[in-house]
Amino acid sequence: MSNVSPPTVGLVGLGAMGLGMAQSLRRAGFAPHVFDLRREVAQDFAKEGGTACETLAELGARCDVVVSVVVNAAQTESVLFGDDGVAASMRPGSLFVMCSTVDPNWSVALESRLAKQGILYLDAPISGGAAKAASGQMTMMTAGTPEAYARAGGTLDAMAAKVYRLGDKAGAGSKVKIINQLLAGVHIAAAAEAMALGLREGVDPAALYDVITHSAGNSWMFENRMAHVLAGDYTPLSAVDIFVKDLGLVLDVARASKFPLPLSSTAHQMFMQASTAGFAREDDSAVIKIFPGITLP
Repeated sequence: MSNVSPPTVGLVGLGAMGLGMAQSLRRAGFAPHVFDLRREVAQDFAKEGGTACETLAELGARCDVVVSVVVNAAQTESVLFGDDGVAASMRPGSLFVMCSTVDPNWSVALESRLAKQGILYLDAPISGGAAKAASGQMTMMTAGTPEAYARAGGTLDAMAAKVYRLGDKAGAGSKVKIINQLLAGVHIAAAAEAMALGLREGVDPAALYDVITHSAGNSWMFENRMAHVLAGDYTPLSAVDIFVKDLGLVLDVARASKFPLPLSSTAHQMFMQASTAGFAREDDSAVIKIFPGITLP
């Protein structure tokens, strides 16, 4: 029986993924400290267990492990190094877990920056969507030092069904996440194109959905996102602009090594078109709205 006490865990960002991750931590027996710019969201979470922190500095000072679930590198920079950032209050030997989709080179540099302050780091992007985050069934693509994994204790397994250890230093997790996002973005764009053609040709959309989801042409993204289209519900679980950003990162990584990505480039342009047409903050399935001459359900 281990005499090692479980770490005190803090989580920043109670959005579609972060809220579910915090709930999974609580269900696993942790009492997470949480912070969100929407204070009422953090306070509502804490009513069922855990602590809502008033500031990031407070969360950093109280926690052995800080999990950041924000949108991008800029927001992560703010969480760490902003006026109220956690980096200044985290104790030496504590751990920062970065779950955003970012440029792998930025993640590598962040590990070095935090090491100078004695803070351990895990490059740990996530995938699976809000439902899997809430049930503790999502995937984490992680990379970091053995010391970082040791400090994490059971926190990673509390949040994810699959925790992949992809390297002993930062960068590999973010590289694998970039490749996942390449496929995710292309699959959503292709699913939208297929459904749009079906609508244009007068095929019953519900029948088309049923056939495709039981045929070889199916994908997880078709099954998940085209259900949103059939329901006419574009509530942003993952917004159009997320894939403007993520596919942009994909193309940046490939451009640096002069590697051609024709499908990714086309999908990126489709999401850009949807964004500039006014659908930036709608669900990413709203990319179907760029196609002319179709009547959506």
